Amino acid sequence: MPPHSSVPPLAQPRAQRGNPDDIDHLREAISTLESRMASLLSERDSLEMRLESAVRLQSPVHRLPSELLASIFTTCIMSMEEEDTLMLSTIMLVSRHWKEVALNTSILWSRIVAGTHHSLAKTFRKLERSKSIPLHICVDFSPRVENGTVTTESIVRTMDLLRTSVWRWKTFRLTVPNRPQAHAALTRCKESAPLLEVLSIHVLHSMQEDVFHPNPPRALFEGQTPSLTYCSMTSFNFGWDIHLLSHLRVLKLGGYWNGYAPSMDTTLSVLRACPRLEELVLRNMSDIDSGSCPGFDTDPSEYDDVSARVSDTRTIHLPHLVNASFYYSGTVRTRTILSLLTCPALESVDLCFLDNVSPMIEHLRRQSLTFLPLRRLRIESCFFSELKLARFLRRVPSLTTLELVDVEDASSSLLRNLATPPTTQTWVCPKLATLSLEGCTTLDWETIRSVVESRLPPNSRAYSRPISSTSSSPRGFSSASSSASNAAQRPPLATAGTSGLPQRLQSMDLTRCHQISKEMVQWLRLYVNEVKCDNARGVWGDSTI
Repeated sequence: MPPHSSVPPLAQPRAQRGNPDDIDHLREAISTLESRMASLLSERDSLEMRLESAVRLQSPVHRLPSELLASIFTTCIMSMEEEDTLMLSTIMLVSRHWKEVALNTSILWSRIVAGTHHSLAKTFRKLERSKSIPLHICVDFSPRVENGTVTTESIVRTMDLLRTSVWRWKTFRLTVPNRPQAHAALTRCKESAPLLEVLSIHVLHSMQEDVFHPNPPRALFEGQTPSLTYCSMTSFNFGWDIHLLSHLRVLKLGGYWNGYAPSMDTTLSVLRACPRLEELVLRNMSDIDSGSCPGFDTDPSEYDDVSARVSDTRTIHLPHLVNASFYYSGTVRTRTILSLLTCPALESVDLCFLDNVSPMIEHLRRQSLTFLPLRRLRIESCFFSELKLARFLRRVPSLTTLELVDVEDASSSLLRNLATPPTTQTWVCPKLATLSLEGCTTLDWETIRSVVESRLPPNSRAYSRPISSTSSSPRGFSSASSSASNAAQRPPLATAGTSGLPQRLQSMDLTRCHQISKEMVQWLRLYVNEVKCDNARGVWGDSTI
């Protein structure tokens, strides 16, 4: 080959037969080089992929044992309160190995949601992949749209598919539009449920069925639910089988209108069957028929003393009851229940939309004569005797939260009991930290201010930040009242040493208290960590508080 020749070696044989500067020859040489370059680039890409795969295999996450990887998946998925199919699908798309681990981890498929937005095929796959693991079943047939319909046939098909695994159910929640569909679904639950711990049945449109009087399904789960501790029923009558409710810790009943509510004797029998009950919630229930109450139609002034006539007047002892909530549950029903209950561990009480709650407050006060560790009391949209409530508050020194919402009987004299007591008395609710006066428009500012000031620590250095004397009395306040700084420096009462000084208020709710101005709220925020109120709007619609 001549020294001046630039033809590649592969093109050399042809160059020897002709002119090395021939155009066709040069084009063929370039094409040959491009083919070799493409082949080398393809080989390079293959080697890079193999190198990337080899490096990935050396990653610590790929060296994890399958058992540990399954445990990580379980912690990630099961820590969520609700089913998250997107997270599980994402895990399965990472690699073939991760997919195999996820498919073989039965607990990942133990949450089964069936209903309007879920297909039966998906439910069947989860039943197969869960194997023999205890299941958490949620059957939700809420309508897709406001005027949508749900057929009973689709509910029955879903329940027929799930009924084969009743022995594995750990939680079961059912939501259907009406009572006939609820009864059609639960007639399939005839097998015993030894693992069932949570049972929730919710009928959505109960108030629209005034003419439906079905016979309750008998022997639900054959009455064999030894592990059941949580029961929530909304507008569903299951026959009130005592065997089904004998081990409950949480009982929630609501949505019983137009005579569908259980009778007073039935309610008391259920409570007697639950000696380990910890939470009781009665919500949205028509009151007892007036015919079961003696003297109901006599004098309206005697309404406070009306009680339901019951066949068994024995005291119901619930030593573990901690929370009791009565929300529009009927004044007579609630008063009758509280008159027969003894609950020495009660810590939270809700009395909402019950007309006159003075008799109920009096029953709680009688309970406090022995022992009542009440920490939270909420009274909403009710009437009460201010004197009875004040007497009761003196009996619950452990109270930390007092919520008075939309009550017209909460006058300033009631709040004065929470301020500095006379020298011969002890503090009322010395541990009070949260005070809610939402919608109480009858309370004046001076009383609210005195409650806050009287509960400030005696040491001025205990403030979170220094307070100037000019800021203690906002514009428009009475200048004759003592400032917070003076209240903080006064010596404690002689009787306070025996019962302890009261705690400083940490939170106040003055929402819808229109008598409280913006300056008053700003003053309160100097001494109370959290003050809730309505946001005053400026000229341009921005918040000024």
